[in-house]
Amino acid sequence: MYLLVFGLMILGMVFLPGLWVQHILSRYSKPEDRYSGTGAQLARHLLDKYGMQSVKVEETRDGDHYDPNDKAVRLTPDKYAGHSLTAITVAAHEVGHAVQDSEGYKPLRYRSHLVKVTQKFEKLGAGILMISPFIGAITRVPGLGIIMFLGGMLTLGTSTLVHLVTLPTEIDASFNRALPMLEKGNILKKADQHHARRILKAAAFTYVSASLMSLLNIARWFAILRR
Repeated sequence: MYLLVFGLMILGMVFLPGLWVQHILSRYSKPEDRYSGTGAQLARHLLDKYGMQSVKVEETRDGDHYDPNDKAVRLTPDKYAGHSLTAITVAAHEVGHAVQDSEGYKPLRYRSHLVKVTQKFEKLGAGILMISPFIGAITRVPGLGIIMFLGGMLTLGTSTLVHLVTLPTEIDASFNRALPMLEKGNILKKADQHHARRILKAAAFTYVSASLMSLLNIARWFAILRR
């Protein structure tokens, strides 16, 4: 009984943040015509206003993000062409990252460097996972499970590290960059200001939920190997 309760608590800690983020972003995606301009138009307006004319605004299906290498704010279709409060606020959040980049915000640079480094470890881990079954079949290595576990740790553990290190950068982009831009520019309707804060918090904590899901994947790997 205690194990069941403990297990449910762990699942709640892992899944609830992600569900909360999805709920907030979905809730304020209605009404779809809340604002006259789109998320892409607002992003372009803010970038130009703050002297970042060279930064592009592009549509993507790989999740809302700012690419410091290509100097591009990328928004998913519902944000790029959307007129909702969520579209407007998320666009401002990603512009917040562009502002960080233009000002030489060191945590953003550290994150970008960390992503490049951990990508190499993830590829190594994926390679180990791919060749482990063949090694086991040919050599009958008794420690194959340990090899696979290490591969999974390299693949998933490094991703978790990136997500955790990213959090302060996300919070800064939301509340020290995006929120002042929205407030000073009188972009938000007065009734939306409180709700925009909730969206910005959800945008910042997107990486926390992703990190927790990565930890769950590591736990699943460990459970499989123990069988």
